[in-house]
Amino acid sequence: MNKNYTVADYLLDRLAQIGIRHLFGVPGDYNLQFLDHIISHPQIDWIGCANELNASYTADGYARCKPAAAILTTFGVGELSAINGIAGAYAEYLPIIHIVGAPVLKSQQAGLLLHHSLGDGDFDTFSRMAKEVSVAQACLTPENAESEIDRLIITAMREHRPVHLVLPCDVATMPLVSKPAPLILPQSILSTASLDMFIEAAKNKLINAKKVSVLAGCLAERLNVQLDLKKWMDEVPLPHSTLLFGKGVFDEDHANFIGTYIGAASSPEIKQQVEDVDVTINIGVIFVDTTTTGFSHHLPIENCIYIHPNEARVGHQVFTQIPMQDAINALHQLTISLASQWQLPKISKPLLPEVSSTELNQSYFWSEIQKFIRPNDILFTDQGTSCFGAAALDLPENCKFVVQSLWASVGFSLAATFGAQLAVPNRRVILLIGDGSAQFTVQELGTMLRNGIKPIIFLLNNQGYTVERAIHGPEELYNDITLWDWTLLFKGLANEHNAFIRHISEPKQLRQALEDVVHCNQLAFMEVILPKMDTPKILDAISLALKKSNTVE
Repeated sequence: MNKNYTVADYLLDRLAQIGIRHLFGVPGDYNLQFLDHIISHPQIDWIGCANELNASYTADGYARCKPAAAILTTFGVGELSAINGIAGAYAEYLPIIHIVGAPVLKSQQAGLLLHHSLGDGDFDTFSRMAKEVSVAQACLTPENAESEIDRLIITAMREHRPVHLVLPCDVATMPLVSKPAPLILPQSILSTASLDMFIEAAKNKLINAKKVSVLAGCLAERLNVQLDLKKWMDEVPLPHSTLLFGKGVFDEDHANFIGTYIGAASSPEIKQQVEDVDVTINIGVIFVDTTTTGFSHHLPIENCIYIHPNEARVGHQVFTQIPMQDAINALHQLTISLASQWQLPKISKPLLPEVSSTELNQSYFWSEIQKFIRPNDILFTDQGTSCFGAAALDLPENCKFVVQSLWASVGFSLAATFGAQLAVPNRRVILLIGDGSAQFTVQELGTMLRNGIKPIIFLLNNQGYTVERAIHGPEELYNDITLWDWTLLFKGLANEHNAFIRHISEPKQLRQALEDVVHCNQLAFMEVILPKMDTPKILDAISLALKKSNTVE
């Protein structure tokens, strides 16, 4: 037990104050003393991961379900192993505090040739690398520790992005006089004059419109405005949709929910009701090639209103210092008075197609998953066949859907599932992942079992990188992978821990497994054998768009 209050304790107390209850990472000699303080901390649990990359993915999944996440690595080797996952969090607006255990200050100042360094006496190299994928950086000293810890945490929370904090061994154990006062997070700045001008411009845009639709994206979730959007859609009859990169922001059971918009790959009804209108109101959207079928969305700027985290746009006009929630509430009130003049299209939910039960293929699998998911589930997919199959699902109420559409790092979803299930242990977390993706991060299954984490995992085994086959080289060896015996591998990873394991190659086996898994109180792992070149319809359209964009004319 640590008797003195130290910089390490101050940092941990600050993490606890913003809602962090788990700290992910890998031990190394430069962070071991800090780890002693983590073990002693009353509110934060240490979660050791199989490697630093997986730890960064795990923190990403945690930050999608909590206000923020934290990861601890050792200097140099661990720091750089994590940078891929940190870059993903930066691209997709997730606050992660990356703590790096570093050599003592006097060794750094002397330029000693220490292990995990490049042997050139420069101990700032890796911080300079991290600067490109973080919004703030600091190397703690006895003089700046308290102020820099506060600055970085506040910046991460305000910007919704990672920060990079280097903690030398000796600084971690430096005593402090007192514990920190409550951390006051700054509120977003609202300019009432800017808001008034935005409302006037939006009114002028909307007042002569006959058809208006609303499209939401991932930043609406990052800014936690789902309840504001729900209240708006409940009170104002507007057709509304989401991008795949933001699926789950709206209640998909709502009478006026159109469906998931994917540009040219959308159904004709969805495409028409999003695009063939006088004004489209875009809330927190990021248009990514993989979720717009190669930027095939047809939404001219002059016909759009855009709401971003701290600014709003009406056509080409930009209004700054308007927090997203204030802009949404302003549009909510404005549209109440205008909605009676707008035509509400007839929105009919498409009937589920008849699916043959004689063969286990993509169509049959997704029809069964549609019946399996339930309200409050959290669904994770990788950016592969699983993602584009899941895109067509109708999510029950309060379902959360996670896919790393922009960064799209293969294998991300497996470790991220671990972080999410730790963050919200009372919700059912479902992972849908391909065999190729799973081979990247499979080690974290062992960590899940050791920590008693019990997600439901569907491994879609279609013998390699099917999403890449659909884009280019369907029979080329570079899209092949080593074919693992997954159930035997999983038994090896489970060791003494119990798990629900199934190998599924027939429709009746899938139906039985889905019935059985509902009542199992274990981590569930189901390997589902699917045809090698069988792909969801949405992927067919997107792969053609990606192939075209990657081809030199």
